[in-house]
Amino acid sequence: MRAEGIATVRRILCVFPRYTSSFGTFEHAYSLTDGVQAFMPPQGLLLIAAYLPANWPVRFIDENIRPASKEDFEWAEAVFVSGMHIQRQQMNDICRRAHAFDLAVAIGGPSVSACPDYYPSFDYLHVGELGDATNELIARLARDPSRPAQQVVLTTKDRLAMTEFPIPAYELAEVKKYLLGSIQFSSGCPYQCEFCDIPGLYGRNPRLKTPQQIVAELDRLRECGMTDTIYFVDDNFIGNRKAASELLPHLVEWQKRTGYVVRLACEATLNIAKRPEILEKMREAQFVTVFCGIETPDPDALHAMHKDHNMMVPILEGIHTINSYGMEVVSGIIMGLDTDKPGTADALLKFVDDSRIPLLTINLLQALPKTPLWDRLEREGRLINDDDSRDSNVEFLMPYDQVISSWKRCMEIAYEPEKLYARYQYQCDYTYANRIKVPVAPEMKTWPNIRRALIMLRNIFWQVGVLSDYRRVFWKFAIGRLRRGDLEGLIGSATIAHHLIKFARAASGGQQNASNYSIRLREASVPAE
Repeated sequence: MRAEGIATVRRILCVFPRYTSSFGTFEHAYSLTDGVQAFMPPQGLLLIAAYLPANWPVRFIDENIRPASKEDFEWAEAVFVSGMHIQRQQMNDICRRAHAFDLAVAIGGPSVSACPDYYPSFDYLHVGELGDATNELIARLARDPSRPAQQVVLTTKDRLAMTEFPIPAYELAEVKKYLLGSIQFSSGCPYQCEFCDIPGLYGRNPRLKTPQQIVAELDRLRECGMTDTIYFVDDNFIGNRKAASELLPHLVEWQKRTGYVVRLACEATLNIAKRPEILEKMREAQFVTVFCGIETPDPDALHAMHKDHNMMVPILEGIHTINSYGMEVVSGIIMGLDTDKPGTADALLKFVDDSRIPLLTINLLQALPKTPLWDRLEREGRLINDDDSRDSNVEFLMPYDQVISSWKRCMEIAYEPEKLYARYQYQCDYTYANRIKVPVAPEMKTWPNIRRALIMLRNIFWQVGVLSDYRRVFWKFAIGRLRRGDLEGLIGSATIAHHLIKFARAASGGQQNASNYSIRLREASVPAE
């Protein structure tokens, strides 16, 4: 549905801020593709764009692809911005630029919902999810688009049911320029991990769209040009296991109807390994990747952070089980926990070797507002909020420099080219081999698709196979894949590995933040121009 009953017409410019260079945005992989410039289309802004009155012209700019121009600001009557904590500086910069044109600027999304005080310059703060606050914002702009005399804070009290959400305005985004497509089935998570802000922001009882909505969104993404992997951005895909089980047959039928052209990925808790009936249906629906917040292989640490559900099955056994259904596990890892010891880095590196997970997002602990961790550290006097030179706002129990040194060492060793490619070799030989075998769809045999693959192979062979200093490791892997006719495994592994190797080298050299949530200033964060 859309906002209704608004006769006045307003021109709205939706601007999504640039990401600060991050492990999880894969920017070093883009040059190996056929034109990818950004990570995923942002669900929040595209949802708001679709919800606005049908007669309101909307422009969407993702500054990861191009900056909002003078002409864009001159066209607009108001500007909408959304993003996460890591984009805080960039969002404030967009506000500054919009104010230069005397435009009212509204901000929504997870960062402002958790920390309204981060954004004193914005004219409207939209705190919470889509709902009555959204309707009030639209009504105010319909009456008067000029800047209010003082900041207005609108807080959602009555959320719109997700069954009434419109399809995000994917048609406004340049979908083909994204590494992944994005889609949302549910909001919220039943667990209360100490460091996580999701229950505080979105609740513990997952809210859901219908399977029919998801199928319609998938169709729209395909119509807009998405032909690769679509990522379910749900905080926990199995937060409501019954709903996930009911959705999966619809995804299987959709894949059969569309020829299995698209692969799917999601986030889920590791206890998904105890649900073979769900894993089998995910395999049939061609899920190829599951991000699991493993956090640490240390049982004492998992218990301390209230993540006991990760111990419902032995961690390595759980990973092996998920792999056996053809799905590669991506793992979140946290260092700097209260339970860390001098030998934690060695234990983590052993876990990397034993698990054979290629991609682990290794971060320092960061206390986020609206989390039990924040509340506990505040009581203990261990929050550091006035030192932007640090990579974490937590006063660790171990010496700060020792924690940073351990993180750098883990990044350096875990992503040594030989070790990383050995893990990808295992995934190709074992995990990927367990995926369902489907006929090659006619769409995959078209010249545009063949040309796309040839462009990526050319880029990989030149930038990695000729120019990189790890080319011997690459060629040993590549020749094996070529002999097996596994172009998909070669392209996918080499593309992501290139990013991981380059980012890890910068990290171990002190040129990257040790936390994706850190606000430590780094060169070229802003502006987008």
